[in-house]
Amino acid sequence: MKILEIIAEEVLSEKPIWGRKGKKVVRKFRCTSGIRKGRIVSQPAQCFASINIKSRITLKRTKARMGARLARKAKMTKRINPASKRLKYLNR
Repeated sequence: MKILEIIAEEVLSEKPIWGRKGKKVVRKFRCTSGIRKGRIVSQPAQCFASINIKSRITLKRTKARMGARLARKAKMTKRINPASKRLKYLNR
């Protein structure tokens, strides 16, 4: 019984927040530990999942090539998308 409580406590230590999935607002989690510490994921178990090296390298290359363009696009989305505007107030 104690082991189950410890596991449940560890899973629930991930901070629940609101996130965006397309134009919808959904529940997500911010990893407080694990390999993805600080990242927002849809399930707490993802904080401890193994890393896909190929996709990580691809994203790193893409960000190096198009970083400024991605930043401008994200900034515009946060300013215009109704779901993004809603998130700003929900995650205070």
